[in-house]
Amino acid sequence: MIDNYKHKGLRRALVKKIQAKGIDDKRILEAINKVPRHFFLDTAFVEKAYEDIAFPIEEGQTISQPYTVAYQTQLLDIKKGDKVLEIGTGSGYQSCILLELGARVYTIEYNRALYIKSKTFLPKIGYHAKCYCGDGSLGLASFAPFDKIIVTAGAPFVPEALKEQLKTGGILVIPVGDDQTQQMLRIKKLNELEFEEEALHNFKFVPLLGESGWQ
Repeated sequence: MIDNYKHKGLRRALVKKIQAKGIDDKRILEAINKVPRHFFLDTAFVEKAYEDIAFPIEEGQTISQPYTVAYQTQLLDIKKGDKVLEIGTGSGYQSCILLELGARVYTIEYNRALYIKSKTFLPKIGYHAKCYCGDGSLGLASFAPFDKIIVTAGAPFVPEALKEQLKTGGILVIPVGDDQTQQMLRIKKLNELEFEEEALHNFKFVPLLGESGWQ
């Protein structure tokens, strides 16, 4: 795996595009600039890696648009040392961005083939998330509570398990809607019974599969 001057130049250009769209957290921009996104795509598509678009990967899934990754990450307001649950490992790219910000990342993937690939690939490029295979719509109760939870697939509703697994003061970022478009929600846990919900922009994600997702 090669990360040369050309790749680094393409990343710098990508950062400028994302910044122009409103991402102003310098730590996130630095993380995007550092993580070699082309490592997560087939070598035939290196040029596509630094376009601000989602792109197909194995198993009918996608690597999210860089802007979307940055947008969700910015909503999480990551602090160094935060314990973060990611629902939908996919390629592992989002995990790497969170790790660059100093988060302790627990990531769960429904698709076993993608789980195996990420679990073996991420350490090879220097990133160490705790990877699990299972129904992410149910969260990861054995490791709860979490400071932050990010869902990288479109859900039909907000799973109660994810709200329960947040710490008080914690933040859940999740796209919710139908199979065509989802609205990004930012949910803050005020206490065990009260939540503050903010509805933001519309996106289109692959579906969240599982018991509290799309069956």
